[in-house]
Parts: sequence; structure tokens; C-alpha cells
Amino acid sequence: MRGADEPTDEHWVDPEIIRPYVVTRGRTQPAHGRFDLISMALAVGPPPGPDAGLDPEHLRILQLCREPKSVAEIAAYLDLPAGTIRVLLGDLFDRELVSAQEPRSEVDMHDMKMYRAVLDGLRSL
Repeated sequence: MRGADEPTDEHWVDPEIIRPYVVTRGRTQPAHGRFDLISMALAVGPPPGPDAGLDPEHLRILQLCREPKSVAEIAAYLDLPAGTIRVLLGDLFDRELVSAQEPRSEVDMHDMKMYRAVLDGLRSL
């Protein structure tokens, strides 16, 4: 018999950790690409069919990225950590379903649209 202070097996893992782990199948880094918070992703080509073998999160990213979105924005929309989004974007990039624009050098970092996109994504968190 368990005492009142003993933890039960039902609460041995935090669901906030399990979901991203399951979604990425335990991967913590994308296979290709860096995908900073301000990297912009854009879906390319026609949407994949149901037999494409993509997870629901991949499909949601493709739907969101019909217009360019930053990693921060995608993370906010899907309520997933940015690291998880980076892995999923890497999967889509490998399948040539998204194009990614990495941040440019600081010389080109004066584009107000990019800053607004990142701020909007962070506010959504």
C-alpha cells in the first residue's frame, strides 16, 4: 500500500516534455539547416496527399507556411517549442516541401518586416 506522500506512476513524466519528444521521435536537431527563430519558411509546390506519410504537425506547418512564417511564429501557432519546430522543418526541407531563408548577416538585419514577424510570434506565445 502506498503512503500519501509517495508519487504515483501516473505522474512520472511531464506531458509538456513527452509531446515534443514524440512528435520529433526523440530527435533534437534538424538533419539539415539551422532554422534560427527568425528563419523564414515557405511551403513550396502542391500540398502533399494523404499517402505522403507526414504527421499532423508537418501538415499543419505546411498549411501555415503558404505564406512565409518565422520559426517563432510557427512555434506560437502550434504551441510547440522552437526546437521541435526546427526538427519538423528539417524533415519538410529534406522532402523539398518547404524552402527556408536563413537570417542574413547583421548588415541586412534592418528589415522591419522580419522584426515584426518575430515580435508577433513571440507575443503569441
